[in-house]
Amino acid sequence: MPAHFIQANTNGRLHPANEPSIVPLNRGFLYGDAIYEVWRTYHGVIFAWDEHWSRLERSAVSLYMTLPWSQAAMLEEIKKTAAAYRKEAGNAGDLYIRLQVTRGGGAIGLDMALADQPDFVLLVQPCPALSAAQGQNGITLSLARTLHRNHPMTLNPAWKTGNYLNNLLCLREARSRGADDVVITNLAGEITEAAVSNIGFVLDGVIILPPLEAGILAGITRRILIDHVAPAAGVSVVEQTVRPEDIGGMQECFLTATTKDLVPVRAIDATVFRMGADTVTMRVKRAFTEYALAYAKARPQQAA
Repeated sequence: MPAHFIQANTNGRLHPANEPSIVPLNRGFLYGDAIYEVWRTYHGVIFAWDEHWSRLERSAVSLYMTLPWSQAAMLEEIKKTAAAYRKEAGNAGDLYIRLQVTRGGGAIGLDMALADQPDFVLLVQPCPALSAAQGQNGITLSLARTLHRNHPMTLNPAWKTGNYLNNLLCLREARSRGADDVVITNLAGEITEAAVSNIGFVLDGVIILPPLEAGILAGITRRILIDHVAPAAGVSVVEQTVRPEDIGGMQECFLTATTKDLVPVRAIDATVFRMGADTVTMRVKRAFTEYALAYAKARPQQAA
């Protein structure tokens, strides 16, 4: 078994992820004609199952794609794949679960009518974790200067599609300067998000989030933060435009993502932020941990 084993499930067939499973004519491979969602487990329970599924359905509608599988049927496929992973890898920890849906295969050509039928691929592996150093000292970001975020009137960042070239190239630029992740601006010069995470700031005890209108993914963790976690921690949240020139006035910064909840940011280029257990970021992160535990206890039927 490979050192980093990943369990796959293609259209119901279990197999190792390093085994080919789709045809070369698959439109996800040829054109990025695909959508996806990522879940993680907390305490062995799939977190925010309904919220992610609803977003998958919205992405499908946006791409004029039909999902032939019910939510209940896909949950059973996920449980089957997770069980196979745990048996093969002997891993009882929390999981990363990725579902990718493509329009299928067919003759070469962009016309959607050439597609035969949708395919799905599930991937299950250990949920990635921050290193001890990253958890304590935070990560570093760098502002993308060459490219900007896709405008919502082109390829809308609110859709979770199989096309991530914009994010990939922006991240490459930040990594070339030694940063862990990137801060991407839109064509108006407003801050949007990181490569695969939403971004937030703290000023005078208030969390500031770039608005959805800036052209960002409607992150599930971001929404849970707004609706449940920040109120439980006694922290106010506002959504407002943030520009690069505003960064220097912010006191804290963090990223939100499905696999890592809140990630403290130590610096964006030359701007250094507050770190430590007494920050608003860490207070809210602790509240998120409590929320995830309560969620898992209340939903044993979503165990995987």
